[in-house]
Amino acid sequence: MTMRRKCLAAVAVALGLVTALNAPASAAPAACAAPAPSTTHPGYLVLDPACDVSGAPFTPLTDSSGKAVSRVYTGVKDGAGYRVEVPLRWNGKLVIFAHGYRGTGNVVYADNPDLRAHYIDSGFAWASSSYATNGYDVGQGVRDSYALIDTFRQVTGRRARSVVMSGKSMGGHVTAVAIERFPHAFDAAMPYCGVLGDTKLYDYFLGAGVTAAALTRVKIDFPLAPAADYPVQWRAQAAQITAALGVKAGSAPVLTQAGRAWSRVVERLSGGPRPGFDSAFAYWNAVPSLTPYNDLPFLFGLYPGLSGGTGGIAPGNVTDNQYAYYRMADGPLPTVGELRLNAEVLRVRHTATADPGLAGIPRVEGRPSVPVLSLHDLGDLFVPFSMEQEYARRALANGRAGLFVSRAVRGVGHCDFTQAELTRGFDDLIRWVDTGRRPAGDAILDRRTVASDFFGCLFTDGSHPTFVSLACPAKSTFPPVPPRL
Repeated sequence: MTMRRKCLAAVAVALGLVTALNAPASAAPAACAAPAPSTTHPGYLVLDPACDVSGAPFTPLTDSSGKAVSRVYTGVKDGAGYRVEVPLRWNGKLVIFAHGYRGTGNVVYADNPDLRAHYIDSGFAWASSSYATNGYDVGQGVRDSYALIDTFRQVTGRRARSVVMSGKSMGGHVTAVAIERFPHAFDAAMPYCGVLGDTKLYDYFLGAGVTAAALTRVKIDFPLAPAADYPVQWRAQAAQITAALGVKAGSAPVLTQAGRAWSRVVERLSGGPRPGFDSAFAYWNAVPSLTPYNDLPFLFGLYPGLSGGTGGIAPGNVTDNQYAYYRMADGPLPTVGELRLNAEVLRVRHTATADPGLAGIPRVEGRPSVPVLSLHDLGDLFVPFSMEQEYARRALANGRAGLFVSRAVRGVGHCDFTQAELTRGFDDLIRWVDTGRRPAGDAILDRRTVASDFFGCLFTDGSHPTFVSLACPAKSTFPPVPPRL
């Protein structure tokens, strides 16, 4: 399959993802209770946690004969729906699962973790929350996820002797903050595709937008309080920028000279030169952005100026590039084009910062007190690989590098992991807790290692067809090695 056909096929998949992020839009079928008004957050509706978004009932897992192997519990507490599942042969351990970003709709809903069946098969109970709000409200996610520990005890009548925190995407941010705010509540953590760099994610979105504009000589601004017509203005500007770059939502890019320069900038913003980046850049520039900007290539709908930064979650703009230096090459000396780009790029100053508590955008200190094993796709340009590197740098600076293991997966999508990759990560994390032996990981801060043609081969297990790079050697040539930071 050609790169162009792969990108076009990916668009259909991504559109389904966008729909899921904003679901549900209508009431559940008659078999489920109607969404109930929140008792704590006016304007929100809580979907019946006993039913999926599709209307299918949440029922215990069964064995091959159809016999239940677990018990399930659902309910609503403090405006958040919850689900709990306990295997009949419970090992006394509990996983708290934190879901990702779900847009800004007014319906909240609980769902199941990716490793649901593996947790139950391995004897682990699990619990998940809808959170009481939507939007990028990490603080609410932390509060509601932590509350599940007590909710579990109340609904089951049993107390977990060990608790693991896990979450994907925004839920990875929830996970990283939770283990720092409540260090005695958790024994381990497994974020994946997570926003482990807090406001650095918004700086990445900002950098992508302002460098694209500078390279195409399109004048833009960054209004801290956007006027009602600003989306229309931005669309007009983005149309000029994308045409000059050679990118268009819904089709494979045909890059201009400016587009190729922007590709080099985005590569370095998102984690540095690494295998598969060209396929990732093509994929994400063919995929439409999230609603309501799905007429734009993905990154252009995330420009922070559309909402003044965080859509009102933070008390101001958290993005800042006053001192950022945007790279286009890796040589010891800057190129003329690079110097011109940095001289002309729009500079933005923050008016708010990452919050040390649970307000706004909570700060991730990078100070874990329990083992943390994380996975990240090399080609993810929504929550980029650089988030993983940012956490690694913070943990290293805080003397906690020994508690963090990172694994790169050769995928292009957001949270593009196979069950085998997630299962291996979870099992290795639990083995680390039980034995004290730190598992292998990738040297994500070693630039030469990351740039190697075979980076990510160690922990990729399964098909990622949109990732295009040299094929990995046979696994036998890659013996597990201790991770280096």
